[in-house]
Amino acid sequence: MQNLELFIARRVHFSKTAGESRATPPAIRIAMAGIAVGLCIMLLSVAIVTGFKKEVRNKVIGFGSHIQISRFDSNTSFETVPLMVNDSLMDELRAWPDVRRVERFALTPGMIKTETECQGFVLKGVDEHFDGSFFRKYLTEGELFTVDPEKTGTDVLISHYLANRLGLKCGDSFVACFVQEAEQIRARKLRIRGIYDTGYLEYDKLYVLTDIKLVIRLKGWERDAVSGLELSVNDYDRLDDLSEALYFHLIDRTDRLGNMFYVRSVKELNPMIFNWLDVLDINVVVMLALMMAVSGFTMISGLLIVILERTRMIGILKALGQEDRSLRRVFLYIASFLIGKGMMWGNAIALAVCFIQSRFHLIGLDPSSYYLDTVPVDLSFTSWLLVNLGTGAVSMLMMLGPSCLITKIHPARTIRFE
Repeated sequence: MQNLELFIARRVHFSKTAGESRATPPAIRIAMAGIAVGLCIMLLSVAIVTGFKKEVRNKVIGFGSHIQISRFDSNTSFETVPLMVNDSLMDELRAWPDVRRVERFALTPGMIKTETECQGFVLKGVDEHFDGSFFRKYLTEGELFTVDPEKTGTDVLISHYLANRLGLKCGDSFVACFVQEAEQIRARKLRIRGIYDTGYLEYDKLYVLTDIKLVIRLKGWERDAVSGLELSVNDYDRLDDLSEALYFHLIDRTDRLGNMFYVRSVKELNPMIFNWLDVLDINVVVMLALMMAVSGFTMISGLLIVILERTRMIGILKALGQEDRSLRRVFLYIASFLIGKGMMWGNAIALAVCFIQSRFHLIGLDPSSYYLDTVPVDLSFTSWLLVNLGTGAVSMLMMLGPSCLITKIHPARTIRFE
């Protein structure tokens, strides 16, 4: 047997005569537009904030990996103290579940001086296990250097910011000076193999990458000395658990000189950035709540107008014996049609904007303020589904209130209603 309420709702909503009133079409359009605009803004808010957090997070991780192991008494400056690391420890860490890669690194601050400019920087040495996929993604000129385990390389990867400021280009050589212990100054001639531009100026201004053996020689360290180890993990969501497990695993261990190991995640190394990213979630929640409220109240006004316009029909159906509960269900079906159309348009607009922005990067940002040069978008299927389900459910729940108006309508009065 056909659903009577659904049959009446379809006739009311899709009938050609439903557009004869001058009041209903604008009200319906406004109600659907409210749902469409609200859903579109909600989807774009989730996509932009998710994309922004992901891009900034990936750039911070790209410069320093997920987990860093250094000497326990190391300071927060770039003038690091050595940690002795042997191959057995490296193999042990690589065998850990969820650890994808383990790399040695060494840091030393220096100064580049050309005929017209002078610029400080941090020389970061990487070993043969270095994963260059992050920097390869942002290469603007040249290529990545390769680390030969048998020879000390002098090729470097420099940022576009530093190269432009110093008037250097790919293939040029420059002299860098380094102050070591006892105020001894060492100079090395380095050659630019590649130029990168991540748009993250806070790090682009600092880092120049090279062979780790060059940094170890500049520091006068032994062959097994490093500034620390960088670990990449398979699952970012398990980062905190893995970092804590490694911390307690190495807390009682020391290197061959008795130095203790200090394990920190990228969140602990950059607390201000990650706390700032977490605050963005609050903005999204507030935006979702506001848009759902606006969309819901717009639909309430639209449904009320539809009910008032159909007052005579309601009175006739009541006189024929149809119950209030059944009539309320009719208008809830009508509301679901309006909400469905509005959500369809909202999804179409939001997904189109996300596609165009991800493909053509039309909307730009100031890298000095936002660490990115374009507005990122990242809308997963799960996020899209949850926003749509939440919007539909909240909108339908808000329709229960205005549908109660039907119980106040009396057949005797409404049959004569104009």
